[in-house]
Amino acid sequence: IAFAASAEMDNGWVVSTSFLLDESDQPGGGVLDNRNLKIDMGDAGTLTFYGSAGSSNISLMDDTTPTAGEEAWDDVTGGTAHSYGPTGDDTFFYQNSSLMDGVTIGLDYIPSDGADQIESSTAATIKYTGIDGLTIGAGMGEDNGEGPTDADDVTAFNVTYTMDAISIGYSSYEVDSNASSSDTTLTAMGISYAVSDDLSVSLNTAETEIEGSSDQEAMGISASLVVGSMTLSANHNSIENVGGTEGKDRSGYALGLSFAF
Repeated sequence: IAFAASAEMDNGWVVSTSFLLDESDQPGGGVLDNRNLKIDMGDAGTLTFYGSAGSSNISLMDDTTPTAGEEAWDDVTGGTAHSYGPTGDDTFFYQNSSLMDGVTIGLDYIPSDGADQIESSTAATIKYTGIDGLTIGAGMGEDNGEGPTDADDVTAFNVTYTMDAISIGYSSYEVDSNASSSDTTLTAMGISYAVSDDLSVSLNTAETEIEGSSDQEAMGISASLVVGSMTLSANHNSIENVGGTEGKDRSGYALGLSFAF
C-alpha cells in the first residue's frame, strides 16, 4: 500500500512525503519502505531525504545512452551492471536548476553511521542543456558505504544529442575501488530513432573493463510501440565474457506491456 501527502508552507515551499507499507524486504520486521521527505524550495532547489531505498544524482549517470528499452548490459544473468555511488538508506539528494540558465547541479550526501558507513559518502554532478538538443553531464564522488577497505571513487561523463527523430549518446562511468581487483570502467554508446510518433527503435553497445578479468562486451536492440493507451516494449541483449569471465557468452530478452489510464 502506497501513501503520499504534500502541503504548501507560508513561504511558498512545498513539502511532500511518501512511503510504502511493505514488510517483505525490511530488516527486523519493519513495514515502512521507500520512505522519503521532499522539500521544494523554489529557486533555492529541491532537497530530498530518503529514509530507505534512496537514489543519488551520480548513480543515475551510470548509462544515459538513448534507448527504446533497456541498456545493452541489462536483462542478462550474471552481467556486470553499473549503479555505483552513494545510495541506500539515510540519503540526502539535492538538485538546483535555477542558478544559471541551462545548468542543473546535484549534490549527494550520506552521513556516517559509525558501522558500515564509517565515513560519510559524497558526490556532485552538473548537467548542461543550454543548447537545443544537447545534454552534457559530469560528476564525481566517493562512496564509503562498504567501509574504508572497499571505498569507491566514482567519476562519470555523458553527452547526448537529439536532432529531429535521431538521438545519439555516449557515457563513461569509472569506479576506482580500494578493494583488490575491483576497478571497473563502463563505456557505452547508443543511437535511437523515432520511426513515428508511436514507434521507436534503438541500438546500444557497452564495454565494461574489469580489473584482473576479461572485458565484458554487450550489444542490445530495443523497440517500443504505443497503441492507444498501451505501450509495448521489447529488447534483446547479448554479452560476451559475462561478468569478466573469458568465453562465457549469454543473451537475454525482455517484453513489457504498460497501460495508461
